[in-house]
Amino acid sequence: MKIAVLSRAPQAYSTQRLRAAALQRGHNVKVLNTLRFAIDLTSDEPDLHYRGRQLSDYDAILPRIGNSITYFGTAVVRQFEQMDVYTPNTANGISSARDKLRANQILSRHNIAMPPTAFVRNRADVRPAIERVGGAPVVIKLLEGTQGIGVILAPQVKVAEAIIETLHSTKQNVLIQKFIAESRGRDIRALVVGDRVVAAMRRSAAGDEFRSNVHRGGSVEAIELDPVYERAAVRSAQIMGLRVAGVDMLEGDEGPLVMEVNSSPGLQGIETATRLDVAGAIIDYIAGQVAFPEIDVRQRLTVSTGYGVAELMVHGAADLVGKTLGEAGLWERDITVLTLHRGVSVIPNPRKHVVLEAEDRLFCFGKLDEMRSMIPERRRRRAKVRRLPKQPLSE
Repeated sequence: MKIAVLSRAPQAYSTQRLRAAALQRGHNVKVLNTLRFAIDLTSDEPDLHYRGRQLSDYDAILPRIGNSITYFGTAVVRQFEQMDVYTPNTANGISSARDKLRANQILSRHNIAMPPTAFVRNRADVRPAIERVGGAPVVIKLLEGTQGIGVILAPQVKVAEAIIETLHSTKQNVLIQKFIAESRGRDIRALVVGDRVVAAMRRSAAGDEFRSNVHRGGSVEAIELDPVYERAAVRSAQIMGLRVAGVDMLEGDEGPLVMEVNSSPGLQGIETATRLDVAGAIIDYIAGQVAFPEIDVRQRLTVSTGYGVAELMVHGAADLVGKTLGEAGLWERDITVLTLHRGVSVIPNPRKHVVLEAEDRLFCFGKLDEMRSMIPERRRRRAKVRRLPKQPLSE
């Protein structure tokens, strides 16, 4: 297999380990500077040039796209995708994960537990937003921050308002997030490769520091990850469209709270803590995918006119609740159920004897008209009525 590691830091630990793991397994590997690519849009087929010459053929790429070059880096990855070169992390996945607000919006839509979070821009909306996430203390995060930079703990509402106002005045966008007191100074990093966690560690902050990042002086220790945390990590990475990711989670009183999904996780801390060959697991996964690639059916909607994919929700009042998949008559309507999502569990290729429950989500492929007819009329959201305290009667 011929693989390219896209990296501007050829001497960095992660880049060197990935290169060494590929060479050890007999692969041909090159480290290519992401900024030295030129995207060719003039020819009949998508093409790339590297250092002024036409790029030779590659079987796979492994993007290590830095924060400062996200736009150009994802454009290069997207061009590789157009050339049918395999990448474990798609351009869309990298872009979505890099934008903290967008990532939170995507994960919350799929019922991933996260610290309560708000995003506002107008000064008048700041205090209500702080109240909605649970009040002070709150964590204020820059959307463009990384490695713990741009993460501030505000102990009081007035302090939080002053910080946010100052950041807004410098054209910075920030998230307002509840401070999870029970997890102060600690978090979990799970390294996801494919559909499993290959390594996990707990990071602990140094002294009074509440940020546990290794770059902030935090310490690390290997841990055996609880299955609930493993499922949350794998599902979060897959929702974001990433097959190689570092998922950061807080240990909340009621289970894992996902903070961030990193599309270019560093390997030094987790390999040192766990003494596991994480780089080798990544290379092995890529080799397996090149030999037998997964296909995202959502990218193949034009194969058959009138067919596509859709997610059908089984609502409590629907006729489907209590019926088996076979009794629901989906196959007779030319609809195939690919996966059934129930809470945090996923049932792949469910059989016809599976009984449907309220709030099940069916990911289906089939006739679009038939699936559209099964979606109930959209209900309008009812405005929340805020009750004011009773005023004493005037005499």
